[in-house]
Amino acid sequence: MLRTHVKTYRQRIGKNHYIIINIFQSAEAKAESGNVLASNAVNVQIYKSRKKRR
Repeated sequence: MLRTHVKTYRQRIGKNHYIIINIFQSAEAKAESGNVLASNAVNVQIYKSRKKRR
């Protein structure tokens, strides 16, 4: 993997809150001989933050 750039946005539409995640990736693979696989797979984990007590 050469580069990964992630942007996250929070949107509110009505009463609903949405998280928008933009992931930009680039992968490159080279070989003198044989097969090469360049994968752009990504693992995304979203955690719910705990609310602060007042």
